Amino acid sequence: MSKGDETRDSVLRVALAQSSRVGLRGITIGGLAEAMEMSKSGLFAHFGSKEGLQTAVMDYAADAFTQLVIRPALKEPRGEPRLRTLFDRWLGWGGYADYALPGGCIFISVASEYDDEPEGPVRTKVVQIERDLLDTIETIVRGGVTEGQFRESTDAAAFAHDLLAIMLGYAFSARLLHDPAAPARAQDAFDRLLDHIRS
Repeated sequence: MSKGDETRDSVLRVALAQSSRVGLRGITIGGLAEAMEMSKSGLFAHFGSKEGLQTAVMDYAADAFTQLVIRPALKEPRGEPRLRTLFDRWLGWGGYADYALPGGCIFISVASEYDDEPEGPVRTKVVQIERDLLDTIETIVRGGVTEGQFRESTDAAAFAHDLLAIMLGYAFSARLLHDPAAPARAQDAFDRLLDHIRS
């Protein structure tokens, strides 16, 4: 990795952590330059605009999520083992040392930040990331159907929707309500969801 790439990576790591607290709109070239002890012009050169920075942060977050959650799941045997690993890793997302998210899941905060926004590069990026995640879940579920672990009538899209709902509920309970039972309740809900589709 070149020195320029290393600098860009470091900036994005800090920007991701900041975005989890203040949202994508809350991060600024000036604020990041100060945090990184760089000049504004030096930092600006890496992204070209605030919008360029915002989309780069979302790409960086998606890459981190893929590395920490998706890839470990896909290394497991098809079907339920992949789903369980996906769920377990997703539940811990935001707490991994290399990609600490002090404000919680960036995807949840940004989805609520941009859900009513007009179409644009940042909103398009956010929507694509969420659709890719749902597609991945659906693919894993269909693999379980092929393996005979899940019922042939399983609606993979409905499962993905319900799993996302569990994770949103977990984030709400854990982050806003500080409910110590949030992880256990999310686990119970996930187990019930799996029971519903088992052959």
